Amino acid sequence: MNLISIFDLSHAEIEAIIEKAEELKKERREGVRARNDLEGKTLALIFEKPSTRTRLSFEVAMRELGGDVISLNWHELQLGRGEGIRETAKVFSAYVDAVMIRAYLHSTIEEFAKYASTPVINGLSDLEHPCQTLADLMTIKEHKKKLAGVKVAWVGDGNNVCNSLIGGAAMTGMDICVVCPKGYEPAKVIVEKAKEMGCEVVIRNNAEEVAADADVLYTDVWVSMGEEEEREKRKRDLKNYQLSENLVQVAKEDVIIMHCMPVHIGEEITEHVMNSANSVIFEQAENRLHAQKALLLKLLKY
Repeated sequence: MNLISIFDLSHAEIEAIIEKAEELKKERREGVRARNDLEGKTLALIFEKPSTRTRLSFEVAMRELGGDVISLNWHELQLGRGEGIRETAKVFSAYVDAVMIRAYLHSTIEEFAKYASTPVINGLSDLEHPCQTLADLMTIKEHKKKLAGVKVAWVGDGNNVCNSLIGGAAMTGMDICVVCPKGYEPAKVIVEKAKEMGCEVVIRNNAEEVAADADVLYTDVWVSMGEEEEREKRKRDLKNYQLSENLVQVAKEDVIIMHCMPVHIGEEITEHVMNSANSVIFEQAENRLHAQKALLLKLLKY
């Protein structure tokens, strides 16, 4: 089994991963960090793009589960010199038990998975970030005590994280509205798939209209990796799509503020909102570790 898209998981599988992640989180907070579930297993991490939380969470997760991990930069491999993905995937499959890839193109990860005989995990691509969504769903459930019926408002660029969150909403019964300027909508293929599953994905342009009814306000950077040349244009286009004090005041008193990080304070979110009592951003980041552990157990043990 692979996790290339959040749609690779069923509703039941997502629920099971979250439940296991909650159990592991409680266990770790009680001081239990050493397990032997994945003893003798090795996870390879391949990074074509920079990473903080994905790298840390997977490395710590694998080690705390008793396994081993190897982190590799794309340009440290022969991939960086033109070796084919097919050949690389076959070699990795002979050496390790699973591979996580963070790549620029979603098609790169799909091709790798096509030729690999071990589980392949999407650690972020231009289309999706399913591992982030697992942690997001866990965080929302912790604070709202449920997922079905929760109303999420995504404010800003309808990017890869937004795409996976739409898929997560479709499979867990959440309502999601994406508030963005024209030209920054989420991927049509993702929206259509979610709608086929019965999820109504609403696209709006006015953040205040949506915030008043939201249980969750979520944002991400305006300029994702690989879009740096468009920085000034994107900042102009998205300047009215910020999680600010004024926007949060319109929302419910118990609204939670989410951001997958890294954060550009003063752009997509203000410092006050990021560090407010409504913010769960750092807990959301911590939950990457627990969700990753639960995912690794599903792929490599059960």
